[in-house]
Amino acid sequence: MFSKINSLGVSGVGGYEVAVEVYISNGLPAFDIVGLPDAAVKEARERVRAAIKNNGFRFPVSRLTINLAPADKKKVGTVYDLPILMGILSASGELEKPKEDCAFFGELSLLGELRPVAGALPMAIAAMRSGIKELYVPAANAAEAAFAQNITVYPVESVAQLIRHLRGEEKLSPAAPPDLEKLGATALDFSDVKGQENVKRALEIAAAGGHNILIVGPPGAGKSMMAKRLPTILPDMSREEMIESTEIHSVAGLTNPKEPIVCRRPFRSPHHTVSAIALSGGGSSPRPGEISLAHNGVLFLDELPEFSREALEVLRQPLEDGQVTVSRVAGSVTFPSRFMLVCAMNPCKCGWYGHPSGRCRCTESELRRYHSRISGPLLDRIDLIVEVPALDYQELKSRSPSESSARIKERVDAAREIQRRRYGSGAMCNALIGSRELRDFCTLEGESEALMKAAFDSMDLSARSYDRILRVARTIADLAGSEAIEPEHVAEAVQYRTYDFRDN
Repeated sequence: MFSKINSLGVSGVGGYEVAVEVYISNGLPAFDIVGLPDAAVKEARERVRAAIKNNGFRFPVSRLTINLAPADKKKVGTVYDLPILMGILSASGELEKPKEDCAFFGELSLLGELRPVAGALPMAIAAMRSGIKELYVPAANAAEAAFAQNITVYPVESVAQLIRHLRGEEKLSPAAPPDLEKLGATALDFSDVKGQENVKRALEIAAAGGHNILIVGPPGAGKSMMAKRLPTILPDMSREEMIESTEIHSVAGLTNPKEPIVCRRPFRSPHHTVSAIALSGGGSSPRPGEISLAHNGVLFLDELPEFSREALEVLRQPLEDGQVTVSRVAGSVTFPSRFMLVCAMNPCKCGWYGHPSGRCRCTESELRRYHSRISGPLLDRIDLIVEVPALDYQELKSRSPSESSARIKERVDAAREIQRRRYGSGAMCNALIGSRELRDFCTLEGESEALMKAAFDSMDLSARSYDRILRVARTIADLAGSEAIEPEHVAEAVQYRTYDFRDN
């Protein structure tokens, strides 16, 4: 007796088809699962056996062989519990074989209740691409899976409920995609920030062009407060970006029934004790790290010099390529990791260097040692460096309202629309343009070119720094609605690279 049930699996952040083949033969009772299963998949034997018996079905006293095809790909997790159960019931004659265009996944309790699994959206998308019309998933995963188009997703609470549906006794209602408007609300707003207009301007430029930024200032100046509000002025996510980010968060097990879809720009803020592997991703079965979880959003590194050198150097290649490849003995997995890097640091170890109170007691050698924790190549990949002054009493007690995130976002959206029309289907923001676009759209003439040449010579800029200043100047021009990059745009862009780490 043989049965084949369609199911899905996850590799990296993408889903793929899995055929669960069940063969019941004569012989001593046995229950074998083949096809490179991990420990969680092998333990499905006991969950499935108990679920079948507890729902009033007869468990076959025969030799059971379960093959998970393709057999050369490692199967991980508990997603195969439900299709294995369906295959056994179908092969033993307890249940009519499901239609060919149906697929199943989900974890079972011993009583036959379905529990959520990681990777629902990438598996649903893989099912849709393979021609599956009906997908049966745990009820807690249904809203997430329903975000995939052109596929009917049924939320299942228990095995008994699913059997009644398949027999036509009690039909399930298909799951509806989540209401994104209800998911997108946030309480953070730039109107809460007192003063610091120069930093708000730099963050607006960073948001308009997708640039990396470093904020330097004493404790309590508002560095973290402003960084956390950066996502509120970034452009709204497109459907494609939502799918990309949700797939990553789903595989990492970070989605839930209340927030099944990532519809706001991710904001990740790992502690400075984070390891290089936790940043880049890894493990025996590679999982996405912080830089991938920040894909399409913001990666905020507070207290930048306190991060280990190894962890910081991990960022260099993803900042250039927009992806990170994790290689292990079992194979390599590539995770997307295109994010805005926002860093914050104190000017010295005690945090008060340059403060009018004179409370800093750091020596010159201590200053240099503190700043030397950040490598030159990493600083070269940061587009804007802005100093945050300590607020005085008058600014703190002021009750005049600050500009809201909505107003700033209007200007950012207008600048991004200019870039979208300029680059078409290519790079969507100035930070991502290549050398050809840089040559065609960031040309300097006359006084602008002279100003850039003077800055290049006096500041000993690298070729990468030169390109990044051009990109920032292009963004400043877009915010001003200027077709050409004027001298004042170049001057402001150069200003954001004048913080001297050698002398401070």
